[in-house]
Amino acid sequence: MANDATSHSRSLTRTEAEHRAQALQVTSYDVALDLAIGDETFSSHSTIRFTSQATSTFLDVKPRTLHRITLDGLPLDPALLDRGRVPLTLDAGEHELVVEATMPFRNDGEGLHRSVDPADGRAYVYGMSFMDAAPSIFACFDQPDLKAPYSFRVTAPADWFVAGNAPAREAGGDGRTRQWELGPTPPLATYFVTLVAGPYHHLAAEHDGIRLGLSSRQSLAASLEREADELFTLTRQSFDELHRLFGVRYAFGDYHQAFVPEFNAGAMENPGCVTIRDPLLYDSGTATRADRSFRAALVAHEMAHQWFGNLVTPRWWDDLWLNESFAEYMGYRVVADATEYDDAWLHQSYARRTWGLTADCRPTTHPVAGNAAEDALSALQNFDGISYSRGSNVLRQLATRLGDEAFLGGVREHFELHRFGNATMHDLFGSWERAAGVADLDDFVRDWLLTPGPDTLRVEREAAAVIRTSPAAHPAQRRHLLDIAVHRDGGWQVEPLVLDGPTTPLAAGDAPVLLDARETTWALTPPDALTMAALPRLVPAMTAPQLRATTWNSVRLALFDNAVDVRDVAELLVAAPPVEDTADGVRNLLPWALDTALPLCPGGTTGRFHDAVRAATDAAVKGSELQLSAFRATILTSADAAELERWAAGASLPDGVAGDLDLRWKARRRLAEIGATDRSALDTALAEEPSGAATVHHARAVASLPTAEAKAFAWQRATGEVSVPNYEIEAAGVGMWRPDQRELTAPYAAAYFEELDTLIAAHQGWVQGVVLGAFFPISHLDDATAAAARRALERDLPGAVRRRLTDHLDELERRRAVLNGG
Repeated sequence: MANDATSHSRSLTRTEAEHRAQALQVTSYDVALDLAIGDETFSSHSTIRFTSQATSTFLDVKPRTLHRITLDGLPLDPALLDRGRVPLTLDAGEHELVVEATMPFRNDGEGLHRSVDPADGRAYVYGMSFMDAAPSIFACFDQPDLKAPYSFRVTAPADWFVAGNAPAREAGGDGRTRQWELGPTPPLATYFVTLVAGPYHHLAAEHDGIRLGLSSRQSLAASLEREADELFTLTRQSFDELHRLFGVRYAFGDYHQAFVPEFNAGAMENPGCVTIRDPLLYDSGTATRADRSFRAALVAHEMAHQWFGNLVTPRWWDDLWLNESFAEYMGYRVVADATEYDDAWLHQSYARRTWGLTADCRPTTHPVAGNAAEDALSALQNFDGISYSRGSNVLRQLATRLGDEAFLGGVREHFELHRFGNATMHDLFGSWERAAGVADLDDFVRDWLLTPGPDTLRVEREAAAVIRTSPAAHPAQRRHLLDIAVHRDGGWQVEPLVLDGPTTPLAAGDAPVLLDARETTWALTPPDALTMAALPRLVPAMTAPQLRATTWNSVRLALFDNAVDVRDVAELLVAAPPVEDTADGVRNLLPWALDTALPLCPGGTTGRFHDAVRAATDAAVKGSELQLSAFRATILTSADAAELERWAAGASLPDGVAGDLDLRWKARRRLAEIGATDRSALDTALAEEPSGAATVHHARAVASLPTAEAKAFAWQRATGEVSVPNYEIEAAGVGMWRPDQRELTAPYAAAYFEELDTLIAAHQGWVQGVVLGAFFPISHLDDATAAAARRALERDLPGAVRRRLTDHLDELERRRAVLNGG
C-alpha cells in the first residue's frame, strides 16, 4: 500500500510521450468507481488492456492511497509509486494492468470535483480530466495520442443521476446505492473522459437521431427549465449546420450538456457529455443579448470540438491551438449563420479580441503554432488568448483566402484520413493545399502562425500614409486586408484598404480615421492624436455597433500600449460611457473601464463617470439592456451609502430595472469598497439568501472591506490556510487589491513575493495559475513592487509560475508607464 496524496506529480514531457506512443497500443479501459464510500474519497478500480514492445515505461496514477497493482496477474509493489508514476518493465506482447486505489475528491475544478451547494446542502460530482488530471480519477497512460475505448461501472447514492461519455444504464443496486454501466465508447483520449454524478435535475430531447440532454443542480432547476428551449434549439441548429459544413455525422452517440458548479473553464468538450460552468444558466433571469450570444457561441464551440479535437485529436499539446482556434472560429460562424444571434461576431469583438491582442504583446508571447511545449504544464500556459482569439482570426483569414469550397474540403479530407485518430497541423495544411490546388501555404503559416506578436498599423498625417511595423524581436512581412472608417461629411465612410508593404498611401486629410473597422485582420490600430481628440465628440453619435466595438477595442489597446494620452481616454469615458457592452462578463468593456482605466485617469474622473452613467440610466429606454448595463455601472461607482443600502435591499430601483441577486450583491460589494458595511452584514445577507453565486459575491465583498481582518480573510485563501472552492479563492483575490486601500494591502504586496513558495505549494494545476494572478498586487504601482517582481523572476521557478509572474509584471509596468506619463 502506498500513499501519494501529498506529493506533486511530474509533468509528462514530449520525449516521454513519443517513446510511450511508439511502444504501446492501448486496447481498452474498464473503470469501476464507487462514489458512495464517503465525502472525501472514492474508490477506483482500473483495468487496462494493451500491447507493447519490449520496453521500460510508466503508468500514471495519482491516488490518495494505492492499494494494489498487478501486471498480467503478478503483483507489483505499490511502493514503486513516485510522484504520480509507477515504473513498468514490459515484454513484447499483450498485457493487462489492474490498479485498485482510493482517490481524493477535489475542490479545484479538476479531477473528480465534488461541490456542496450552499443553497440546499446537496453534493454534486463531475470529472475534469484535461491536461494531466485524469490519473486522479483512474489509472491510465495519460497522453492525447494513446486513445482507447472506455467502459465504466459506477456505484453512486440511490438518488443520484449519472451521465458520461456514453449512455448510462442502470445495473442494479441495494436500496442505498445504484450501479450504472457506461460504454464502451469510441476511442477517446484520456483528457476527454468525464463523469457527471449527483442529484442533478435533468431534461431530455431528441434531434436527427441524436438523444439530447441537459442537467443542472436542483437549486438551478427553475433556471434550467426556463433556458431549456433556447439551449435545445441552439443545439439542434448547430448540429444541422455542422453536419452541413463538415459532411460527417456526429460520432459519439448521445449529446448531454451538463451545467456544473465551480468549473474553471467556460466548458469542456468531453465527447457525449459536455460540461459547462453553471453561471451560464443565468439564474438571475436578467441575461442580456450579449450574455446569451456569448453562451450560444460557447455551445457551438464545444459542438465543433466533437469533430475538431474529439474525432481527430492532436498528437501532442503543441497543436492544441488547432482545437481551440478552429472551434472558436466555427463556433462564432455557426451561431452567426444558423441561429438568432446573427450579430455573434460583434459580441466576439467585445469578448475576445483584446484578450488575444494583449497576450500577443506580452514578453511571453508565442507562436500560434509550433510551440515547443516540452511538457504538459508548459503547454497549458499557451492555452491563452493567442491560441483562441488570434488563431481563430487567422483561420477566418485563411477561409476567406481559400474560399469555402477549398477550406471545408480540406477539413473533410482531414476527418476522413484521421477518424478517431491523431494528427498534426502539417497534416491539416496538407489537406488544405490539396483541396485548394496550391503548392504550399508556407508563407502564410510563417507570417501568421509561426511568427508571434502583432503588427502595429498607424495613420501618419504628414506622410499621408498608413505605416505598418512588426515587433523588432519578431519581424514579419504580413499582407493586411482590412476596411478603414473615415469621418467625412458628417458621417463615417467605410472603404477597403490593402496593406502590401510597410507604407501604404492614405489621403485622409484632417478627417478622423479608424483602421480595421470590421476587425478582419490581426493588428494593433491605435487612434492617432487627431482622431483620439475627436472621439469624445463623435462616439456619442456613432450608431454602427461594430464600429463602436472597433473604436473601444482600439482605445483599450492603445491605453494598454501607452499609445494615447490617458486624459483623452478620461474624456471619452465621460462623454460616451461604454454601456453598450451589456454583457457582465470578466473580459468585457465595463470591467476594463472600472478596474483598469478609471484608476489611471486624473482625479475626479470616477465621479464624472458616475454622473455620466447615471444620466445614461435615466436616458435609456425603460427595461432595456442599455438601462441595465448603465445602472450596473452606476451602482459600482456610487459613493452614496444610503442609496446603495436601498439598492442592496432591492428598493428605489429605476423604473424598468428588475432587482435580482446580482444587483443586490453589486450594491453590497460597493458598500464594502467604501467602508459602509461590515462582515456581519455581509454574512447575514448570505445566510438569508444562500446560493453558489451569492457565496462567490460574498467572498469578493468581504475581501473588499477596508479592514485588516478583510485582507487576512483573503490571504488565508491564497495560502491555503482556509480551503474553499476555486471560485471563492479567485473572488477573494480580485476583491483584495483596491487602489484606495494601499496602506492596508501593503504588507500583502510584500508577502506575495516573500511567501511565493507557500502560494505555489498550496495549489496545483489551473487554480495555481488563478491564485498567482488574482493575488498579484496589481494596485501597488510603486518601485518596490516592481523590483520585488523582478527579483522573483531571477529565481528558479516552475514554468507555469514564471509565465504568470512575467505577464503580471508586464501589466504592472504598463500601468506605471501610463500613470507616470511615459
